[in-house]
Amino acid sequence: MSRTISFGSLIGGVLLFLVVSGGQGAQSSAVTSPSEQTQTQQSQDHQLSLYNTHTGERLEIIYRQGEKYVPAALARLDYFLRDHNTGDIRHFDPRLYDTLYDLTASIGQPSGEIDIVCGYRTPKTNESLRAHTAGVAKNSLHIQAEAIDLRMPGIDTLKLREAALALQRGGVGYYPHSNFIHVDTGRVRQWCFDCPASLRGGD
Repeated sequence: MSRTISFGSLIGGVLLFLVVSGGQGAQSSAVTSPSEQTQTQQSQDHQLSLYNTHTGERLEIIYRQGEKYVPAALARLDYFLRDHNTGDIRHFDPRLYDTLYDLTASIGQPSGEIDIVCGYRTPKTNESLRAHTAGVAKNSLHIQAEAIDLRMPGIDTLKLREAALALQRGGVGYYPHSNFIHVDTGRVRQWCFDCPASLRGGD
């Protein structure tokens, strides 16, 4: 009799162990490992939502999948950011798109719409702007397709400037009276055009 009870207890114990350990297995399988997180990041789509303030065009596009840029998407972006005065196109440094992507994410608006104030400029367009507008550099990186001027609807431009500075990636210019910021893929630096002393910095 005692042997029967002992055997039954043993069976019950084994079943309890299987139930408990099975539950633990289910819980552990729900936790994402570091390697799985890395794989997710590597396969992540990078999307931008843009509005061209000069042409009135809008573009929502996946320009990068994981670690690889999408050539067809880059070509569409080059056209979208063309010199709106001449229609000339130049290939942009795709790292600039990564800056835009990370900028929207850093302010809690991933893939939020970005108003493009200026993309590519031909040397002729740049000289024309210099003749009629203050704050335009002679050797602007817009000419090299390595700079974009932008703002975001509903986002304070000063906040946008601070977020861009925090990325520590290329140049950041602030133009409060025109309500836009400049970002580029040049060396890390900052400036503020026609700003109070408290906001000035860099060169």
